Amino acid sequence: MEFNVVATYTPTGDQPEAIEKIVESVLEDKNEGTTLLGVTGSGKTFTIANAIAKIDRPTLVISHNKTLAAQLYGEFKSFFPDNAVEFFVSYYDYYQPEAYLPASDTYIEKDLSINSQIEQLRLKTVTTLLSGRKDVVVVSSVSCIYGCGNPEDFRATAIRLKVGDRHQRNELLRRFVDALYTRTEMELKPSTFRVRGDSIEIMASFGEFGDIGFKILFFDNEIESIYSFDAKTGMKQNTLDEVTIYPCNLFVSTRDKINRAISQIQEDLIKQVEYFEKMERPVEAQRIKQRVEYDLEMISELGYCSGIENYSRYLDGRAPGSRPFCLLDFFPEDRLVVIDESHVTVPQVRGMFGGDRSRKENLVDYGFRLPAALDNRPLKFDEFEKLTPFKVFVSATPAEYEIECSNGVIVEQLIRPTHIIDPAIIIRPTENQIDDIVDRINGVIKRGERAIITTISKSSAEEVSRYLDRIGIKNSYIHCDIETIDRIKILEDLREGRIDVIVGVNLLREGIDLPEVSLVMILDADKDGFLRNVRSLTQIIGRAARHKAGEAVLYTDIMNKTIAEVIRQSMHRRAKQIEYNYEHNHMPRSAKKSSGEQNSILADIDAISEEKGLNSPKKPLCDTAQGDMANLMCESHGAENTMLAAEEMAAYSTTNIDNNTEERRDTLTQNIDKLIAEMRAKMDAAAKSLDFQNAAKFRDEMYELQKIRDKAK
Repeated sequence: MEFNVVATYTPTGDQPEAIEKIVESVLEDKNEGTTLLGVTGSGKTFTIANAIAKIDRPTLVISHNKTLAAQLYGEFKSFFPDNAVEFFVSYYDYYQPEAYLPASDTYIEKDLSINSQIEQLRLKTVTTLLSGRKDVVVVSSVSCIYGCGNPEDFRATAIRLKVGDRHQRNELLRRFVDALYTRTEMELKPSTFRVRGDSIEIMASFGEFGDIGFKILFFDNEIESIYSFDAKTGMKQNTLDEVTIYPCNLFVSTRDKINRAISQIQEDLIKQVEYFEKMERPVEAQRIKQRVEYDLEMISELGYCSGIENYSRYLDGRAPGSRPFCLLDFFPEDRLVVIDESHVTVPQVRGMFGGDRSRKENLVDYGFRLPAALDNRPLKFDEFEKLTPFKVFVSATPAEYEIECSNGVIVEQLIRPTHIIDPAIIIRPTENQIDDIVDRINGVIKRGERAIITTISKSSAEEVSRYLDRIGIKNSYIHCDIETIDRIKILEDLREGRIDVIVGVNLLREGIDLPEVSLVMILDADKDGFLRNVRSLTQIIGRAARHKAGEAVLYTDIMNKTIAEVIRQSMHRRAKQIEYNYEHNHMPRSAKKSSGEQNSILADIDAISEEKGLNSPKKPLCDTAQGDMANLMCESHGAENTMLAAEEMAAYSTTNIDNNTEERRDTLTQNIDKLIAEMRAKMDAAAKSLDFQNAAKFRDEMYELQKIRDKAK
């Protein structure tokens, strides 16, 4: 099946030209990659979707974090409703990797919480790729470069059942167990099966079929019929001629390979024990012997163990030092790889190997893991390059690597659907800069707009903020010392007009997208470095690019090369945008007010959110932990304390509790425990819905409540 883009609009502006250039570059295979330089709000995702449809190859889209990956997944899902759009990110809601700190002799055991819905989406991704479909788009985080099992073993472990086939029932049940399904006599859930007389009922390991189970009816050893049924009601739905049951885990292997792996692990264990004994390290020798023997027993009996990925080299039959299998191995050879926000994603891919290696070397050196654990790792960057012979980079500020791969050929997309031109750049001297800033802010406030000020240090940001406070300008500062939940609240205050100015250091990290902001002011613009290079300045200036009257003021006494290059690039973009608007008689219009809502990922996300209260209307007191806490205080202290709702959470300390009344303290503690449980439930629900921004918000609120509870005790 071919790709089919469904949208209520067609490519406009310079989108058609960008689409044709990308398609031509991919099909002619001239370079290692091509770069789409698209300004903020120019419809880069729509351009890539149209290019994918014309290129007509299975495509992997890589994003640098889960939240952006979820947004991209929602967008591609809407553009390709008739095609397979899959989602592949890390399935951990929480992950504490195994580690050992020699300096303090501290072993940190692996602790994790797996999101079952994301795990099912991951399994669905690989099964779709192995099905042979070509119309597949997979949106992934950098999780795609981590080990995920041998695709040949995954395919070999799949169980294909067809009406008329003959199977020994016990042998078939054993195959289900080898595919990591669990037998049950109770409720049928994903990844379980049960036996009822001459029939076997099984529920697939991933969510493609929802609550659908499959019933296989036997006559003697022959499959007489197969049909699907609703696992909740037991009602028959469709009669099938055949069905394929895929494994429950990406790390599966055949029984022959498991037996060979056990022998190899035993041999390496003997060598490692002898090594430690020779080095006169009996503690490490005993430690590695005890841990590996336990894992071997689990693998021998069950086919898996906790941390089985550390033995993946043996199970895959790979040579020492060889790269692990990853998601890219499930794609056909003619795959297309799109790297979104490449100026961030590429360095992230490049750095994954080093961080993983340094942690595992300690585990191996001190007898917690065999040396083979080092081969369970993310790809090295050169390995990633070999697996992605052609890449499409998407960024507003591409780095040198992307330009080099594209041989300097950049596909520009500078025209916005809103027809807004890039913000005007104004250069002002540093003398009397604070007076100039105040004058400009007052003008912005009169027009009902917002402003951003960036500095190069936390102390200067706080100092500027305190000065604005003294002269009566509503503002707040924001930097890395501000908790995540507080950052979100500050941004919401700016959107709602409760403050008019944000002062920050590196606002790029906050992912700010604010159509309300018409003015960006950059202090110390001439201080070359990470915060003031061409990419950083361009990104900061872009924060005003969604307002039709956007301006950026750079305070500097020196016109250095960096500022000159930023101005040159801005003038180039503005010239093209103005020319296009003049030729087509377009007038710029400001973008719509920004929203914090995430795109839907799962089909039932709205129902989940409504059930858990994630989409409920904002309440003055109870929408956040602050409001809930205020209500608790009112409950505990009576009506005379109702004004506490307007205070900051920091004001609620143990001094607010009547220390002479143990009953009140106990009541308050119980109420806080209820709120903590509620926040945890909301956090889990948001994570399952892939709304990671709200999940982080609820997590931080839960931590704040725990601190208050501890103080109250």
